[in-house]
Amino acid sequence: MSTRRHFLQKASLTTLALSLPFSDSIAKALGQQEPKVLRVALMGLGSYASRVAEAMKDCSRAKLVGVISGTPSKIEQWKQKHGLSAQNCYSYENVDQIKSNKDIDAVYVITPNGLHKEHTLTLAKAGKHVICEKPMATTAQEGQEMIAACKAAGVQLLIGYRMHFEANTLDIVKKQRAGEFGKTLFFQGLSGFVIGNPSQWRLNKLLSGGGAMMDIGIYSINGARYLLGEEPIWVTAQETKTDPVKFGEGIDETITFQMGFPSGATASCLSTYSLNYLDKFFLSGTKGFAEMQPSTGYGPIKAWTHVGPLQHSHVTHQTTQMDKMAALILDGKLPLIPVDGEEGLKDMRIVDAIYQAVKTGEKVII
Repeated sequence: MSTRRHFLQKASLTTLALSLPFSDSIAKALGQQEPKVLRVALMGLGSYASRVAEAMKDCSRAKLVGVISGTPSKIEQWKQKHGLSAQNCYSYENVDQIKSNKDIDAVYVITPNGLHKEHTLTLAKAGKHVICEKPMATTAQEGQEMIAACKAAGVQLLIGYRMHFEANTLDIVKKQRAGEFGKTLFFQGLSGFVIGNPSQWRLNKLLSGGGAMMDIGIYSINGARYLLGEEPIWVTAQETKTDPVKFGEGIDETITFQMGFPSGATASCLSTYSLNYLDKFFLSGTKGFAEMQPSTGYGPIKAWTHVGPLQHSHVTHQTTQMDKMAALILDGKLPLIPVDGEEGLKDMRIVDAIYQAVKTGEKVII
């Protein structure tokens, strides 16, 4: 009788599981609670926000529920396209009212760099977790203020480092940490493209905080840090400007920069708005090497080592990023490579040092 009863119970659970959606069938059949979903609003509805929104359609732990924009027509378009509730849509003028909205857990700030601090402070005061696109600010001082504000408000501050969750990147980081390349001694990072519209915000000092370094160059800074597994102790840098009209005062066109690390390792990097086909990382050690090209584009990333090519399948970066960040905020699950405000601040201190080195022509100690 007990055997028969056990069989019937097992059969009932199987039938129930098959009748439910795949994503939650097993959990519900076993009486387990479904994982919480992070409810996200996007702030700033430019092209990258559209990319994030599309990627989030495939997320299992994060859901787009609202938007914040300074353009009423964009808000209406997004409401219609993504089925958003009017009560979850805000302008920059009334965004402080988000404090009373219990349907939004976090806001992804995808506005121009020069607005990151202001928007982060507003959202922290409203009690919302903040995901801020990189670079986190225009200076390290601003980054410190953002971290302090979020800490005081008891909310998380994460930076949009999508590459910290990319499979090829993580594989190489793990190999480096395991010593498969021996002692890593050199990193090369090439980051650049030919920028178009001269009137865009990226070429406006007040909105961007700088030029190519604040946009694409930060990838090489960050990549050197996580692939070498160290923090630089000095930088040197040189700037080249061929078009002072398009790239005005405070907007760098091309910067080559070097970094030195405690182990004796060095990094040689290029950041530019005037050359295409530059998206490459190279790591060299005493026992082997790793190379990635493209290394930070939207994918698929191509990577190989002295042993051979890596074979990881491509998953949309922003889908993985948002699911992993949801797990971090909701479950406290920490990633292999940090994505918190302190991680962003480390990059900003290096950016500050690079600009100082360009200005003075001297080695800057960090």
